[in-house]
Amino acid sequence: MHNFQAQDHFADGAQYIAGRLTKGTSGSTHAVVDPATGDEVYSYELAGRDDVDAAVAAAAEAFPGWAGATPGERSDALHRFAGVLAERAEEFAQAESLQCGKPIKLSREFDVPGTVDNAAFFAGAARHLQGQSAGEYTGDHTSYVRREPIGVVGSIAPWNYPLQMAAWKVLPAIAAGNTIVLKPAELTPFTSLLFARAATEAGIPDGVLNIVSGAGKEAGEHLVGHPDVAMTSFTGSTGVGKRVAEIATATVKRLHLELGGKAPFVVFDDADLDAAVHGAVAGALINSGQDCTAATRAYVQRPLYDAFVQGVADLMAGVRLGDPFDPSTDMGPLISHAHRDRVAGFVDRARSSARVVTGGEALRHPGAYYKPTLIADAAQDSEIVQSEIFGPVLVVLPFDSDDEGIRLANDTPYGLAASAWSRDVFRANRATREIKAGCVWVNDHIPILSEMPHGGYKASGYGKDMSAYSFEEYTQVKHVMFDNTAVVRKDWHRTIFGDR
Repeated sequence: MHNFQAQDHFADGAQYIAGRLTKGTSGSTHAVVDPATGDEVYSYELAGRDDVDAAVAAAAEAFPGWAGATPGERSDALHRFAGVLAERAEEFAQAESLQCGKPIKLSREFDVPGTVDNAAFFAGAARHLQGQSAGEYTGDHTSYVRREPIGVVGSIAPWNYPLQMAAWKVLPAIAAGNTIVLKPAELTPFTSLLFARAATEAGIPDGVLNIVSGAGKEAGEHLVGHPDVAMTSFTGSTGVGKRVAEIATATVKRLHLELGGKAPFVVFDDADLDAAVHGAVAGALINSGQDCTAATRAYVQRPLYDAFVQGVADLMAGVRLGDPFDPSTDMGPLISHAHRDRVAGFVDRARSSARVVTGGEALRHPGAYYKPTLIADAAQDSEIVQSEIFGPVLVVLPFDSDDEGIRLANDTPYGLAASAWSRDVFRANRATREIKAGCVWVNDHIPILSEMPHGGYKASGYGKDMSAYSFEEYTQVKHVMFDNTAVVRKDWHRTIFGDR
C-alpha cells in the first residue's frame, strides 16, 4: 500500500507561488482520484486568474536576479536540485503512482530516475550556453552571438507523465536563465508541487519556479494569453495545441508545442521476430499505453505477420494487471473511468470492420482498468489506425514491399516517434531517413535520454524537449557587432547621403 498522504503534504493548498504553498481563488474545488480504486485522495481549490497573475508577477520579479546569475551559479543550484530529487526519490515515486495509477516499478525505475538524470544534465548544460566565437566577417567589424533568456515562460504539462513533463518544461527554461509558471494537469498536481518545493529546498530563489494548479479554460488560457509571459510551452493533444497556438499568437509569443502521436512500428521480414514481439508489447503497454510515443500501429511484412500476431497476443495475455503499489504489477489502470470509456469506445467501434485478437474489455474492478488489446485486419483509413487512442491498444496490419511499409508508416497526420525492425543496416537506414518522425528507433521502441532531443514533425508539433537543442526554445539569439576602424565617414554612408 502507498504511504503518501497528499492532504498532509499540501494542507496549505495546491498553488506554489513565490516559494510557498497557497490556496487557489477560483471558487471551484477539484478532487484528485486514485484511478486504481476510484477513491478521492485529495481535494483542493483550483487556481483562478488572480492566482495566475500572482504567479506571473512573482516570476517577473525573480527574473532579473536569476537571469543575471552566472552560468556557474545556476549550474550549482541545479546540481543541488538534482541531489534533493535523488534524496526524495521514493516520495516522488509514491506520489506519481498514487495520482496516475502507474505501477510503482515504472515510477521507481523510469519516471523518477529519468527526472533526476535530466536535472543533472541541465546542471551541466547551464555552463554551455555560449554563442559563436568572435570573428571579423566584414573585415571592419568584430561580430559575436549572445544567447539570452527570454523572460517569463508559461508552461502547461499533461497528466500522463506529470513529473517528467514538469522537468522537461522547467529545467531547460531555468538553466537558460528564465523564470517559469507551470500549470500541471488538474488531475495530477502532486509531483509538480513536490518538484517546486524541492527547488526551493535546493536554494533556487523564490519566484523562479511557480505552480498554478487549475483548469485549462480558466488558468491555462489566462497563462498562455498573459501579456507578461514571453513564451508558452505546451504538451498535450493536437486539438488543444491548436487552441494554445491561437491564444499565443495574439501576443506574438515564442511557442513550443509537443502534441499527439500515432507511432508506427515497422517490422521487416528479416527482423528478429522474438525481439519485435517483445518490443511491441513493451512499446504499446508502457504507462498503460498513455504515452504519445507508444507503439500504436504495427506494420509487419507478410511472411512474419501471422507469427507476430500470435506472439503479441500470447505475450499480452500474460501481462499482470493489478494494484499499482504491488511490485509485481505490470500494468495499472488508465487515468480515469471517463478515459477508460473513451478507449473502450474506439475498440468497440472497430469491431465491425476489424478483429479483436485479445483484450478489448474493461476489468470488473472499481479501478479504471482496461485489458491489453490487440486488433488485426483493420483498414489503413479506419479510425482505429488514424486516431490517437492513448490506451493499451495495438493495431497490426500487413505489408508487402518495403516501399509500402514506409508509405503506410507515414500515412497519418502525426510524426512524433517510430521504430524500424530489421537486421539489414541498409534497410534500417532507409527507414530512419524516410519515416517522418522526430525520433526513429532501430530494433527498439521507447527509450529516451537526456542528451537527445524529443519533439515531433507534422501535427505532432514543433520544438524540442531535453538535450542542448532545447536551449533553442528557451533563449534569444542576439548578434553583437563592433566597429574596429574608428572611421567617422564610412564608405557605406555614401549609399545614403553625399558623394564618394
